Amino acid sequence: MSERIFDVEPYAISTTRIDDASMRLIESMTSIGNGHMGMRGTFEEGYGGDTHPGTYIAGVWFPDKTRVGWWKNGYPEYFGKVINAVDIIAVDIDIDGERVDLFTGDHSNAGIRLDLRTGLLTRSYKYRVAGATVRIEFERFLSLVTPELCLQRVRVTALEGRPRVTLRPRLDGDVHNLDSNYGERFWDVVDRRTSADPLLSMRTIANPFGTERYTVTAAMRVAASGLELLDTIEHPLQVGELYGATRGDGAQVELTKTTAVVTTRDIAQDDHRDAVARLLDAAAAIGFDEHLAQHTARWEERWARAEVRIEGDDEAQQGIQFNLFQLFSTYYGEDSRLNIGPKGFTGEKYGGATYWDTEAYLVPLYLAVAEPDVTRALLTYRHEQLPQAQHNARQQGLAGALFPMVTFTGVECHNEWEITFEEIHRNGAIAFAIHTYTHYTGDRSYLEGPGIEVLVEISRFWADRVHFAASRGQYMLHGVTGPNEYENNVNNNWYTNYLASWVLRYTSETLDALAPERATALGVSAAELEKWRTIAANMYLPTDDELGVNVQHDTFLDKDLRSTDTLSSADRPLNQNWSWDRILRSCFIKQADVLQGMYLFEDEFTVDELRRNFDFYEPMTVHESSLSASIHSIVASSIGRRDKAIELYRRTARLDLDNYNNDTEDGLHITSMSGAWLSIVQGFAGMRVREGQLSFAPFCPEGWDGFSFTIGFRTRLLGVRVTPTELVLTLRDGEPLEVDVAGTTHVVADALTVSLESPLPAGV
Repeated sequence: MSERIFDVEPYAISTTRIDDASMRLIESMTSIGNGHMGMRGTFEEGYGGDTHPGTYIAGVWFPDKTRVGWWKNGYPEYFGKVINAVDIIAVDIDIDGERVDLFTGDHSNAGIRLDLRTGLLTRSYKYRVAGATVRIEFERFLSLVTPELCLQRVRVTALEGRPRVTLRPRLDGDVHNLDSNYGERFWDVVDRRTSADPLLSMRTIANPFGTERYTVTAAMRVAASGLELLDTIEHPLQVGELYGATRGDGAQVELTKTTAVVTTRDIAQDDHRDAVARLLDAAAAIGFDEHLAQHTARWEERWARAEVRIEGDDEAQQGIQFNLFQLFSTYYGEDSRLNIGPKGFTGEKYGGATYWDTEAYLVPLYLAVAEPDVTRALLTYRHEQLPQAQHNARQQGLAGALFPMVTFTGVECHNEWEITFEEIHRNGAIAFAIHTYTHYTGDRSYLEGPGIEVLVEISRFWADRVHFAASRGQYMLHGVTGPNEYENNVNNNWYTNYLASWVLRYTSETLDALAPERATALGVSAAELEKWRTIAANMYLPTDDELGVNVQHDTFLDKDLRSTDTLSSADRPLNQNWSWDRILRSCFIKQADVLQGMYLFEDEFTVDELRRNFDFYEPMTVHESSLSASIHSIVASSIGRRDKAIELYRRTARLDLDNYNNDTEDGLHITSMSGAWLSIVQGFAGMRVREGQLSFAPFCPEGWDGFSFTIGFRTRLLGVRVTPTELVLTLRDGEPLEVDVAGTTHVVADALTVSLESPLPAGV
């Protein structure tokens, strides 16, 4: 864990540490977004040191070339990646002719604060030049009310002397990706305006793959107090205005900048000028403060349903608040064409694309803390890309559908073979998300409509991808990579085999429950259905009777098995200190693999089986995937390993806050941010849905005075509070419901209190 940069506040992150060594980390941590767009927490006035400016627009990406000399049949044609868009926040500041720059300039009392309830990012500092001192203050937010808008306010106060202050609010199209080769650009300017409401319209450059080109148009409007408009900015890649004034004796100048951003994803290019004009007119009619109030009210609506409160532990509270804030800043289901990238709007690593993380980690959270339509949008995203998933399977010479490892459109756009075409367990995660939605909501309409179409095509893929091993009389899956990416190209990964078998069984059972003509309409014959059942019933699952564990893959037990406490601190993290060859040969596990499957299908195993597998695999796990700690925390809670559950909760909740894996400067770990919520709700509260009924097996972590959260469940809104001595359930909306607490059924009609003074046995 790196040295802590940010102060501990329950509902904010703040720091007074402004130095070059920590700047990229600070930029990641203070990222903001609103679903339509987002940006890293870079400085409006610029920074002369090590910085990674980034503004990203949802759904806007570029197909980068991947063809190389060792091309293999089945490789994707391109690597899709998010591209850095026009810099909309730039406001250059000069004091008496000196450009303000915290890297080189004389400054003090610097502070940065991100409010984790409202998304308001504020900064301030004193800045000195010869003969004058000023205080400079910034406010910035991306509107939830009008997602196309970015609103900023800058104040400069003369503290000493009579300085000449100039500000240049502008739109800057001179942008690059962090991974650009030799200054490569991805944008062409197609329209610009330097007069009133300066405008810059940029289109992605032509590509040889026939994918869509995008135009992004930004226009800004400035309101200034105490400043005079002096000029406009003339530059091929920039537009903006120049304001100035000479002030002294405590006088203050203020500039507000409102920027509207639209794209051809939603509005035809020819209509962009009119669209941004309407947005700017509407914003000007209410002003910065009123818009901030409306934006804050929209956030409060979200927190009313999703907030988690931890009593007596500010570090833990800050962790869960930060994670939920960043998740909701990235995605809230408004657009079914979108999904959730591992870095969201906070960086370019992983290409900004969609992975399997969404279905495995985010669907359970959004089901409980948002309206069901939000999760339905995530399922719709995959269904609409079913033809592309079928294309992916055909590229591998296989039947059915292979949902992509990495994508923007449904077509696979990742070129690391052992991940892209061997980590096929993601196909099962897509199917499991359909099951999760149906199981939690009780609504079978998606399953029996679009969902069964997806399940059938995934089942066809698994049925074609397995092979029959005559020597064992069982079906197998060779040449795969499980969730543990520190092992590639293995045979019979237990998790993958188990998941494939479950999908075939679940699809068969679903079709059995439908009218026969539904299967006929999907082209599923009785013979095909019987084949799926046969494979599911005869799938090979490697186990070891002596150890009593499910074996990660066929040769895992032949490795030099040892625990992570045999590693030195200089070895960690392995992916930054060891060669890939050494990692692949080691026994060390990046993230939950066998335990991922036992977590998903918990009720199919005994507590003793869970405990044996946890005690075997967790000591070898380095948790160098952001997806790891939460699963281990939940399983630890289930088997009574409460100290370990709390330790791993802290790791998942504060992964970025404390930079555990020394990689947060690249961007936040957005798709793992549900892990803190899962660890609390499924772990500490023990919440499950069994046979349509909510159940709880709670405990209060040592050191906490209590914790509480709200969940939506089948038209009800339920408040849950756990203390060391009691569970309190409060029905906030909807009809009374039955719940199970540690094996006893209760009816919640108003408020129900259940004593927890007798400790619950593990596994209840």
